[in-house]
Amino acid sequence: ADDAVVAPADPRLQGISDAIRVVPHFPKQGRSSPLLVLTLDPSSSAAHDRHKTCLLGRIAGIMFNDITTLLLRPGVFKDAVDMFVERYRGMGIAAVAGIEARGFIFGPAIALAIGAKFIPLRKPKKLPGEVISETYVLEYGTDCLEMHVGAIE
Repeated sequence: ADDAVVAPADPRLQGISDAIRVVPHFPKQGRSSPLLVLTLDPSSSAAHDRHKTCLLGRIAGIMFNDITTLLLRPGVFKDAVDMFVERYRGMGIAAVAGIEARGFIFGPAIALAIGAKFIPLRKPKKLPGEVISETYVLEYGTDCLEMHVGAIE
């Protein structure tokens, strides 16, 4: 018999999930860069593991999760931020990095709440001044992110 204790799901997750609109067949033709989207993993038994980020490009069969509908519901948006804050508060985190554009929505709010600085990660040539770059591999190609030199110090 399996004696593992499964934590009850946080009741806020249903409201968050209901507030995210699924848009089939998006992005439309002509959009080539990947998007960072917030998704929920309903198969996870632990509430804090239900939050994932995934990169989404123009790939057949992948559904786009539009978070603007979540942002239009202040209470649900607050619940989403609060769940991250509750998970990471008190862990001594000094910096939160967020990838444009959705990372710029959630990241600063989480950083402020846990007493950390926020570091924007951007596509190449979007940040002024000296930057460092990191190229990464996706299932359908490569991409690159940049941040200011010294941002983590």
